Amino acid sequence: MAHVGKRIKAAREGINRTKLYQIDEAMKLVRERANAKFDETVEISMNLGVDPKHADQMVRGVVNLPHGTGRILRVAVFARGAKADEARAAGADVVGAEELVTIVQGGTIDFDRCIATPDMMPLVGRLGKVLGPRGLMPNPKVGTVTMDVAGAVAASKGGAVEFRVEKAGIVQGMVGKVSFEDGKLIDNIKAFVDAVAKAKPQGAKGTYIQRVAVSSTMGPGVKVEISTVTSGASN
Repeated sequence: MAHVGKRIKAAREGINRTKLYQIDEAMKLVRERANAKFDETVEISMNLGVDPKHADQMVRGVVNLPHGTGRILRVAVFARGAKADEARAAGADVVGAEELVTIVQGGTIDFDRCIATPDMMPLVGRLGKVLGPRGLMPNPKVGTVTMDVAGAVAASKGGAVEFRVEKAGIVQGMVGKVSFEDGKLIDNIKAFVDAVAKAKPQGAKGTYIQRVAVSSTMGPGVKVEISTVTSGASN
């Protein structure tokens, strides 16, 4: 059995591991136990009734959190000419074409989100083995392959969060910082859950959203009563 440290034991005290908490109760527990020396990220984890091994049960999308993530993202844009100028004007941190491909191939990835215009994808496709494992490959399904580079940059800087189901049928994502007010965190959580609910694939059978839990970076997970974060679209 793995050793559990004093800090983790203390954080778990007062949390019923089998209880489903109302979202406002859950947020109070999460924030009370976030005692790291930095502003911890608040994260959500959702167990879905899907098998990602089947193409018709893949869940993927993007959500614009109403109150942002609290994290400053560095955004790279693969574009040329006027579109490159638009990206820079919108606040992109790294902009380029062939020269940027060469930089990334050399192992320098100084960004957290990657956007590309459609005409750049033949070039960007060469970076699949580099960007793919990091979840940075541009994809039209989540709005990162687009001619509206200014809008995509603004969304990324303003709180757009991508999500993708993992092999075990779990979707995870950041929904803010513990320094946020409870109301803002709850708004963000509901927006995230709603986006995942709307992304329900046609091949999903039975109960779609099965479990929801929230936690801080260094804190324990707290299970949430699903009905308090959904609009009834969990089946």
